[in-house]
Amino acid sequence: MSDNGDLTVRKLAMWGIPLSLGVMGLKMVAWWVTGSVALLSDGLESTVNVVAAFIAFFVIRYAQKPADHDHPFGHHKAEYLSAVTEGVLIVVAALLIVNEAIGYLAEPRMLDAPVLGLAINFAAGVINALWARLLIQTGRKHRSAALAADGQHIMSDVVTSVGVLVGLLLALATGYAIFDPVLAILVAINILYQGWKVISQSIGGLMDQAVEPQEEEAIKQAIATHAAGSIGVHDLKTRRAGTVTFIDFHMVVPGAMSVRQAHDICDRLEDAIRAVHEGAKIAIHVEPEGEKAHGIRVKVVKEA
Repeated sequence: MSDNGDLTVRKLAMWGIPLSLGVMGLKMVAWWVTGSVALLSDGLESTVNVVAAFIAFFVIRYAQKPADHDHPFGHHKAEYLSAVTEGVLIVVAALLIVNEAIGYLAEPRMLDAPVLGLAINFAAGVINALWARLLIQTGRKHRSAALAADGQHIMSDVVTSVGVLVGLLLALATGYAIFDPVLAILVAINILYQGWKVISQSIGGLMDQAVEPQEEEAIKQAIATHAAGSIGVHDLKTRRAGTVTFIDFHMVVPGAMSVRQAHDICDRLEDAIRAVHEGAKIAIHVEPEGEKAHGIRVKVVKEA
């Protein structure tokens, strides 16, 4: 990630704290004026957003620290820890919602001041939708796992808010107050699913998951078209660590080739790869001809 990208991610993480507090306040006001357990469930999920915003802010700052003696590959993976923590918090919020809603199933009641409460919750949902879209787009652009996870969680909150509004409108239109707690439980199920997605995606990063197939293909194409002078490339490996992608492979060259010539090919390859994968950390192991190829191979395009 570039310095400008780092700064953008840090600024969004910082602004996420007051914005999440404001949205949570609006949703709690909506619950207070209506007494709706579904709106309470929506507000409880927003408390998780606040905690997650604080975690994301501090973790992103730590993840962007430069490499040091104890962490020679950098601190990038800290972002995955933030995302996993957020996923766990989402699950906790869902369980709290279920616990609250079950108590209302036996004695459901109609809402107080429904128009005002729903209007406040709708405004909070619009703010969340715009913010979530910005976080997801920026997180993907700059490969910030923590920022993208925060955006995905907030977007699930938006889905929750829409479901709550629809359900409460049904309760008001039909007169069946049971829609309120039933909808709260359905909301909790959706939140559990979103939490599982956030956790599973983050664990993939912690386990050194390779880049996406289309990204790997772009890397292979860059190698194939810029490795002229070498005999072949094999044992291509990739892994993600937060905002950084690590790429390494073996390059076979003629035994009589000088170190300078081999080094020039490596420089050319590094420039080509970074052109399609900005900020990649690349390690190339140069081997003399006769070495047996293994792992993922790349067919080098020969010079005309």
